[in-house]
Amino acid sequence: MQDIAEQLRAWHASGRSFAVATVVGVSGSAPRDPGAALAVDADGEAVGSVSGGCVEGAVYELCRAALASGEPVLERFGYSDEDAFAVGLTCGGVLDVFVQPVVPGADAGLDTGIAHIAAGTPVALVRVIAGPGGAGGPGGLVGATLAVTADGVAGALSPTPSTVGALERAIVVRARAMLEAGRTGRLVLGLDGRPCDEHGRGTVTCFVESYVPAPRMLVFGAIDFAAAVVRIGKFLGYHVTVCDARPVFATARRFPEADEVVVDWPHRYLDSQLGRIDGRTVLCVLTHDAKFDIPLLERALRLPVGYVGAMGSRRTHRDRAARLREAGLTEAELARLRSPIGLDLGSRTPEETAVSVAAEIVAHRRGGSCLPLSASDGPIHHDLSRTETEGDGGGAAGGPAPRTHAA
Repeated sequence: MQDIAEQLRAWHASGRSFAVATVVGVSGSAPRDPGAALAVDADGEAVGSVSGGCVEGAVYELCRAALASGEPVLERFGYSDEDAFAVGLTCGGVLDVFVQPVVPGADAGLDTGIAHIAAGTPVALVRVIAGPGGAGGPGGLVGATLAVTADGVAGALSPTPSTVGALERAIVVRARAMLEAGRTGRLVLGLDGRPCDEHGRGTVTCFVESYVPAPRMLVFGAIDFAAAVVRIGKFLGYHVTVCDARPVFATARRFPEADEVVVDWPHRYLDSQLGRIDGRTVLCVLTHDAKFDIPLLERALRLPVGYVGAMGSRRTHRDRAARLREAGLTEAELARLRSPIGLDLGSRTPEETAVSVAAEIVAHRRGGSCLPLSASDGPIHHDLSRTETEGDGGGAAGGPAPRTHAA
C-alpha cells in the first residue's frame, strides 16, 4: 500500500470512497509478496497491482463489488490445470487477497493508517481478515482495523471494547513488535488473545503491515564503482548514503543520486549512526584501504546489520581478515563479512560490479541459492521472512476458507 499511498490520501482527502485489495498470503511461485496492493475508487480508477497482471481483472471486479456491498471479502486465486488462461496464476502459485472498502471518516484506524503511511510515519496497519461471525455478521470482527504506532493506537476491533479487550491488547503488543522489526505477516490469536493454530475454531486472523522508513545502504568509499552501487541501491529501494574522508571525492556532483554524501572518517560516521541502523541496513565497504577499512569493519561486524560486504582482491581480503583477527574479532564475527563483495558474475565494469553486489544482497536477504533458476526445480521466489511470520499459511482462521478461483 505504501507504493500507492499518495493516491489513496488524495482520494481520502477528497472524500471519495475506494476499495483496497491486499495480498495477505502467498504460496508457490506467486509474483508478489504479502502487502502488495491494488485500489479502485468509486469512479472505477485503479492504481497499484497485486499479481503483475494475471488476476488483476478479477481483483478489480472484487473491489467494485466491495464498494457496492460495503463488505470486505477474502478471496483465493490459484493455478488452473484445465485452463491456464482462466482466472488464476499461470506461474503456479496461490494468492490470498483481502478486499476492503474504505469510506473516509468511517473508520478511525484506516483513516489514521492511511495518513501515517502517506506521511512516512512508522505504523503497523492491522486488519482482521477472518474470524467468528464473518464480515458484517453478529459480533463479526472481519474488516476491523487498528493503526499501531510506537506510542499510540487508533481504531478499535469492536464498538464494545469490553468483549474483545484482551484480544485487542494482545494484537497491539504483537503488532508493535512486528513494527519494530519491520515485519509484515499474519497474526493468529484466540479470542482470549493467546496464539493459536490458524485452523483452530474461535480464532481471529489479522494481517499486519509494517510501514517503516526505507532501509539504509551505507556506501563507504567515494570511488568510481560507488556511483554504480548508489544507482542500483536506489533502484532496490534503499536510502543511500556515501561516506568518505576525502572531500575532493565525496561530493554531491559525483553522486547525484545519493540521498546523502558525507565527508567523515568511515568508522566515525558509523559510530554516529547507531540509532539509525537496524537489521535491514546494508554496508558496502569499497575503499579497500586498510586505514579506512579496519576501524570501520571492526565496528560493523559487531553490529546487528543485515549485510556487510567489502571490496578488494583475495590477497586484500586475507590481509584484512588477519588484521581484524588481531583487532580481536572472532571467527563467527568474521564469517559475517562478504569479501570479496558480490557474486561471481565475471564482472568488469562498475555497472556489472554493482549488479553482482546487488545480487548478493538480495540473495542474502531472501535466502536464494545463487544458482541459475534453470539448474533446479525448486521455488522461484525465496523469502526467509515468510517462514518467520506467525501463523503464515493456508485458509482463513475461525471461519470458512477463502473463496477460491481456479485452485
